[in-house]
Amino acid sequence: MLVDTRPTTFDELIRISGLSHGTDVWLGNAQSLIEEGTVTLNEAICCRDDIMIYLIKKGVPPNPAFKIMETVRKGKALKDPEKWEEYKQMMKDHDVPDWYIKSCEKIKYMFPKAHAAAYVTNAFRIAWFKVHKPLAYYAAFFSIRAVDDFDSEIMIFGKEKVKNKMKEIDMLGNNATQKDKTMYPVLELVLEMYERGFEFLPIDLYNSDATKFQIEEGKLRPPLNSIPGLGTVAAKGIAEARKEGKFMSIDDLKIRAKIGNSVTDLLKQFGCLKGMSQSNQMSLFA
Repeated sequence: MLVDTRPTTFDELIRISGLSHGTDVWLGNAQSLIEEGTVTLNEAICCRDDIMIYLIKKGVPPNPAFKIMETVRKGKALKDPEKWEEYKQMMKDHDVPDWYIKSCEKIKYMFPKAHAAAYVTNAFRIAWFKVHKPLAYYAAFFSIRAVDDFDSEIMIFGKEKVKNKMKEIDMLGNNATQKDKTMYPVLELVLEMYERGFEFLPIDLYNSDATKFQIEEGKLRPPLNSIPGLGTVAAKGIAEARKEGKFMSIDDLKIRAKIGNSVTDLLKQFGCLKGMSQSNQMSLFA
């Protein structure tokens, strides 16, 4: 839709939102009219409110203009032929063009303009951050939207690893697992981040948050729970335990954070326990 319509104003973005959420409003309807040059995006029927406002401007009294809008937006234009003929004649009497009437007849459902405006306002805010405050955008997206699909083992070690995983999923096609399918859009966003020149910092036992991506030194620090297999409960346990001070050993970490061997093994794989001894006991020969 964006390619076909080339929007330049906020109002046009709202119109596109209305078109995309309606049924038989764009495909085989507004799209064809725009491609043929019959109408522009600003003239096409996009949201249900457009009909009533347009008809009132044409001189149709407000009450029938509202009833025509309600009939069209519910997809009932052709379900009551007798009533629709009455409405059609009224529109023709007020110089409503044939293309407009035919467009109304094709519509099955229409989106309210206020709803479209709310969607676009929210999307516009997000888009502003993506362009002007990219790290804040990626930190928020990965922390909130990708919480179950962000896999640090694949995603934080450079774009080549990300590209390889995407190729692997592409090659599997329909045989890809559901987990891989839901991970794919997150991989795309991680690759986009790399292509824009941003990187991840290593996961750190003391500096990584339990669940949120954080901005540090112009990079993103992934949270502890982004380690595959390390759950949110264990991550929060570690974050709470480290408030009491540094861990003396791996055993100390396990006791204070209430975690088991499987979690410490995962932390070891990501280099989070580098230089930490297994227990507090000193070796006789140390």
